[in-house]
Amino acid sequence: MTAHVDVLDLMSRLKAAEEPFVLATVVRTVSVTAAKAGAKAIIRPNGRIEAGWIGGGCARGATLKAALDALADGQSRLVSIQPENLLKELGVKPGEDREGINFARNMCPSRGTMDIFVEPVLPKPVLVVLGSSPVAQALVEQARPLGYHVTLAAPLSHFDMMPEADDLVDGFALDTTYQTRRFVIVSTQGKGDEAALRAAVAIEAEYHGFVGSRRKMASLREKLTAQGVSAERVDRVKAPAGLDIGAITPEEIALSILAEITIERRRGQRGIHQPATEKV
Repeated sequence: MTAHVDVLDLMSRLKAAEEPFVLATVVRTVSVTAAKAGAKAIIRPNGRIEAGWIGGGCARGATLKAALDALADGQSRLVSIQPENLLKELGVKPGEDREGINFARNMCPSRGTMDIFVEPVLPKPVLVVLGSSPVAQALVEQARPLGYHVTLAAPLSHFDMMPEADDLVDGFALDTTYQTRRFVIVSTQGKGDEAALRAAVAIEAEYHGFVGSRRKMASLREKLTAQGVSAERVDRVKAPAGLDIGAITPEEIALSILAEITIERRRGQRGIHQPATEKV
């Protein structure tokens, strides 16, 4: 089996297991380089190259740094590794970014140039929905086509038909050790509000939302903090969840919430400033 096949096989297995990795691909070489255009390697979060080949020490350091940065922010990168004299001709310094290219110095005697595309492959972000309300069910239906791994938590006896979530939890006892990005919505609407909100704030997430009024959220905050739940954690919850689009139906409310979550999910990925969602 060739190294190229090994890379493809490992990619398939890591994707199926929803484990993060980086695919590094040599896209251009000039002069003498160890690896040639088309060479690929898989890099894991611990910095280890699990399969493939992208060259020796001349390319490894800059590529590994770019790979770890890509895993951290989810952004692809193009790394151009060039000898110092060529960098000077271009007027760039090692480590500088210009027009989407990160430049690095090749200190090997070969003095070759390699351009390497570094692409993070991350697990789907997790949308955790607590509750069996019509809005909760609409969230499940709308989120999966948008690329979320959806966990739905509620007493299963509350459902007439089982929703098509990726994971179903009977009740609100959730695993809080997710290894990917998380967004959490409480949409119990009178059925287990307090228990669901307590479970929700125990999860570290980029967004917490509550489907309900500010007044109801204030009442729940008072109860939870009286029971010893951190006020700081409760205050992270946006209530009411969602953008103000004049939503009325459960489907429209779910749409407004997913739109707000999309702002958080894509923050910084389009190169423009996006205002933070208001936390109440």
